[in-house]
Amino acid sequence: MESNKTALEGGDVSSTANTLNQMESPEDLDVFVKELMDNMQTRFSRLSDTILGRIDDMGSKIDDLEKTISELMDQAGIEPTASIESGAKPKA
Repeated sequence: MESNKTALEGGDVSSTANTLNQMESPEDLDVFVKELMDNMQTRFSRLSDTILGRIDDMGSKIDDLEKTISELMDQAGIEPTASIESGAKPKA
């Protein structure tokens, strides 16, 4: 079954196909599918964590940008309008 694990981790389609062709019993196929599902779950979790981390970073950057804009407006003596304070987009 070690060759199954290598085929799954590498993500090589031809290697995976060769592994499937070498299966001798339904139990081998069962183990292979379970490993494949575990591998997919791990990749999905890692990708989800990465995306959530990037969204959090983007939110922090937006907050910093809003703070900087507010400070610049204060320095320029510009009063923020109600739509800017509430975060609403101005009507075009």
